[in-house]
Amino acid sequence: MPSSTARRHQPSTVDDRRAALSTMRADTLGRIEKAVLELFSNQDFHEVSLLDVAKAANVSLQTIYKYFGSKEVLVYAMLDVMLGRLAERMLDHLQGIDDARERLRKTFWVTLDYMDKHPAVMMLLFTAVPVSKHKNIRIYESPELMTAFLGVFKDGQARGVLNKQVSHKILLDVFMGIIGRVVLMHIVRGEKRPLIDQFDELFHIVWRAMSAD
Repeated sequence: MPSSTARRHQPSTVDDRRAALSTMRADTLGRIEKAVLELFSNQDFHEVSLLDVAKAANVSLQTIYKYFGSKEVLVYAMLDVMLGRLAERMLDHLQGIDDARERLRKTFWVTLDYMDKHPAVMMLLFTAVPVSKHKNIRIYESPELMTAFLGVFKDGQARGVLNKQVSHKILLDVFMGIIGRVVLMHIVRGEKRPLIDQFDELFHIVWRAMSAD
């Protein structure tokens, strides 16, 4: 168990945790990330202990408590790191694209490609974190990522390309609802063919669901 001093100094907010993680050695953080993905994506949340994570990552249990304090915080923090990479990639790929349909197409491609290549991240997100706790993953409030996503939908609505009968936030829910379900069941069914191979057909479905036509 952590000492009382360690408990008092555990990061208490998302920003505190991010600041604390910035002081951790990159190789240590990488080992912890790998351990979290392997353990929590292959076992039920309650079956994995912080000691299991510490052993798999080859770090001390005290280190895990110092930076995270609990399994919930550990999972949230690692998902924050992993999904943050999606935000960076999204912003990079949207640069220079003006056409509203093409922006939506690129947004869908980047998201699907990321999920296709990181199934363990998706299993961690969908199975280890209750929906009621999703607000604890700061990526859902990230100004950078949300501006990228919502900007695509608001721009499409303003140009009369996307459905204006619902809010841009509802369009985001439809977008993520479709892609999330498709990716999750693709993993659960053990499908071998990458989803990105079916990109054109899948985007056609998304486009028909969201377009103003």
